[in-house]
This record gives sequence, C-alpha cells and structure tokens, in this order.
Amino acid sequence: MAKIAPCLWFDGDAHDAAAFYAATFPDSRIDAVHRAPADYPDGREGAVLTVEFTVCGMAFVGLNGGPHFRFNEAVSFQVYTDDQAETDRYWNAIVGNGGSESQCSWCKDRWGLSWQIVPRALTAALSHPDKAAAKRAFQAMMAMKKIDVAAIEAAVKGGA
Repeated sequence: MAKIAPCLWFDGDAHDAAAFYAATFPDSRIDAVHRAPADYPDGREGAVLTVEFTVCGMAFVGLNGGPHFRFNEAVSFQVYTDDQAETDRYWNAIVGNGGSESQCSWCKDRWGLSWQIVPRALTAALSHPDKAAAKRAFQAMMAMKKIDVAAIEAAVKGGA
C-alpha cells in the first residue's frame, strides 16, 4: 500500500469508476475491494465501501460515501500523451463513456471527475523559447476542446 493516496468520493459506483480507469489507462488496475462490515448511512453491510486502485502507476482510494459531495474543477488529473493517437484514445474513452467535453484539454468523466488530456507537444509549445511562437500556440489552444497536435505545431511555426 502506498504511503499516501487521494480518496475520491463516489455515490455508490466507486468500483465501476475504478474498473473504467483500469481499462482505459496503462499501468492501471484494481488493487483491492473492501466491503462494509456493517450498515452505514449510505450503504448496507456487505456493499462495496472502498476500492483501492492504481491509475498510471498512482494509487487512489474510491469511497462509496453517498450523494453528499460532488467533484468539481478545483481538482483535475492531467494525463500527458505522446501523440495525437494517444490523446484521441483517452479523450474519446472519457467523453464517449458518458463524459463531457470542456475547453483547452479539459473533459469530465461520467462521474464528474475532471481530466486534462495534455499532449507533450502542447506543453513544449507553451514553453517555447520564442515568446511569439508560445503565444500563437496558446491562442490556438484557447479555441480547442480536445487538443489538435498538428494545429498546435502549425501555430508554433507561424501558421493559423
């Protein structure tokens, strides 16, 4: 078990979320499922209480705590991608499984958790030593939902 792990609050479907994340991202898996030893305010004895899982090598705990708290954009997970195909794969998995698109690499999964699917090419473009190239890349990104790597690279080179 990791020394520290973020605990994500779900409304009864922590196991489904963990299974989706494990199937979507590399180096990901469900590590343990713990059932409630007794009834609790939002569940019954024997129901899944917590799920320990790993996403991209990082440990998490999913808690089935009930409907009292929801995710918001104050916390998001950035996933760095190596190319457009990987960007498309993760974006389409999240959005296509009941999630929603947002702006500038952000999307939400069906549980309301925010993700940023960030191509490494975008990070490089935004920190380009030529400030004008970085600005063009930034302006191109601001008009996007899912990041288009070719359009970012064209912006760096001076294209539209």
